[in-house]
Amino acid sequence: MLTLFLVIPCYNEEEVLPQTAQTLRDKMRGLMADKRIGKESKIVFVNDGSKDRTWEMIEKLHKVDPLFRGISLSRNRGHQNALLAGLMTVKDECDAAISLDADLQDDVNAIDEMIEKYEAGYEIVYGVRSSRKKDSFFKRSTAQGFYRLMSLLGAETVYNHADFRLMSARALDALEEFKEVNLFLRGIVPMVGFQSACVYYERGERTAGESKYPLKKMLGLAFEGITSLSIKPIRLIAISGALIFLVSIVMLIYSLIRHLAGHTVSGWTSLAVSIWALGGIQLLSLGVIGEYVGKVYLETKQRPRYIIEQYLK
Repeated sequence: MLTLFLVIPCYNEEEVLPQTAQTLRDKMRGLMADKRIGKESKIVFVNDGSKDRTWEMIEKLHKVDPLFRGISLSRNRGHQNALLAGLMTVKDECDAAISLDADLQDDVNAIDEMIEKYEAGYEIVYGVRSSRKKDSFFKRSTAQGFYRLMSLLGAETVYNHADFRLMSARALDALEEFKEVNLFLRGIVPMVGFQSACVYYERGERTAGESKYPLKKMLGLAFEGITSLSIKPIRLIAISGALIFLVSIVMLIYSLIRHLAGHTVSGWTSLAVSIWALGGIQLLSLGVIGEYVGKVYLETKQRPRYIIEQYLK
């Protein structure tokens, strides 16, 4: 029978954790009663250096019910690293693991269909939002723009998929082979390959607490994804440089013609615009190149992506 682990990264989730734990407990007990999963299946909360009572509550859940396990990182490492820590810790103890967020916006009832897909032979099953009707116009537009930009730059992602997914033990072993320090799992997991499928669900509202991904962090995640998965931005800089060089040749020819025609006094507007445009392009190009150089710097250090302080089994 399938041994299923649920892996949930947590950062300052004391407000939502009791309800999340109860909902997931009911779901797992129901699946066990229906003989869909084995009694060895677990719910694993990963404490990502929370500053509130999150870890204390995880410890209490573990003492009360052996269904719950807890992993505490030595410090805050970010959602992606916390998620990876949980998956890599449990991969040798389960047949498959499902990752989801602690806010319960992901529909836990989609887990049933994910298990069906796994039983049908799929190694990776993506939870995909069926629509974004509940999002504001701004959030919906920026999300669509992000996925289109990622696709344009050659990064393979699943449209409207976040981190709600099932991965088999074999897929998790393959994921372990990816050694990137700069993590963007939404783009790395599709690189694993194997047979994959999608399960569609309606994303709900956050039941309590505050979102851990405000606009600033969302932009950071988007930039991380683009620069971690694609070198096209650097190629675009090269193409822009070539185009600007061609424009400069045209302007040189134009200037010579103006000089030979006796029109030696030109307006300052074109000169000012050219200086500002070229200066802006140069600074932008240096920034993009610097981002890649910084990532290479971090990768060569080979620092650990996470350190586990405690594992409650």
